Amino acid sequence: MSSPAPFTLAHFDLDNFVRDTLAEDLGPTGRDVTSESVIPADAQFIGVMDSRDEIVVAGLPVAEAFFRYLDPEIEIERLVEDGASVKPGTHLLRLKGKARAMLTAERSALNTVQHLSGIATMTRAYVDAIKGTGCTLLDTRKTIPGLRMLEKYATRTGGGTNHRMGLWDAAMIKDNHVAIAGGVAEAVRRAKAAGIAEIVLEVDALDQIEPGLAAGATHLLLDNMGPEMLREAVKLVAGRVPTESSGGVTLETIRARAESGVTYISVGRLTQSAPAADIGLDFQSI
Repeated sequence: MSSPAPFTLAHFDLDNFVRDTLAEDLGPTGRDVTSESVIPADAQFIGVMDSRDEIVVAGLPVAEAFFRYLDPEIEIERLVEDGASVKPGTHLLRLKGKARAMLTAERSALNTVQHLSGIATMTRAYVDAIKGTGCTLLDTRKTIPGLRMLEKYATRTGGGTNHRMGLWDAAMIKDNHVAIAGGVAEAVRRAKAAGIAEIVLEVDALDQIEPGLAAGATHLLLDNMGPEMLREAVKLVAGRVPTESSGGVTLETIRARAESGVTYISVGRLTQSAPAADIGLDFQSI
């Protein structure tokens, strides 16, 4: 198998992430006292990472980086690629190298792959639920601090689309902004006057739509609206800007919302509360 291309994400430093994560585990002494005291320095392991559930895989290149950081000479064979849907018992990685290094990196590597695969797996389920409707699934900013770029990578891996990456790439005017500005039209007017090109306006009532559009909103977030109200909102917007359903979306309710004709549906739980995938790593001495 040829060597995979280097793993890169915009605004994400993999080397720093690996170093900081391992430093958190190794503490002020920088030592894995269990492995150092129990495992001979020259011991070698072979290991296999496998899935115990049916999952969508995400994060394998990051896991590999943990092992390579502690053992640059480790042999790693990637058996599937991120984005693959795999059955229980599928082998994901095969490793051969220094036993101490493998044991020290194990938890950081597994935690990352379990978390990111959990996000990718949930995302794929939501994407499948709206297949054929023409609606696109979005994630949100409800991410764990420090993990946003990885978590949004996982949603893309599962077939979702990233919404705003942060507070810098679009204005999103919500109820608190509207309350201070004195209304949706004035809030949008101020954002437009500031030269912001993309202005997302959250509305929770149909009578807010026209004032917001007239003021220059470029995207409407239809908050906590059921399917019937969404259909009415889409009719009022009449294709002038993209529409997005948000708030309280579940796997059971998402298709009805998608069939209302909205452009997007955003789901915070993809990154906020996706359960970790069950993935294991078993070692043998050689």
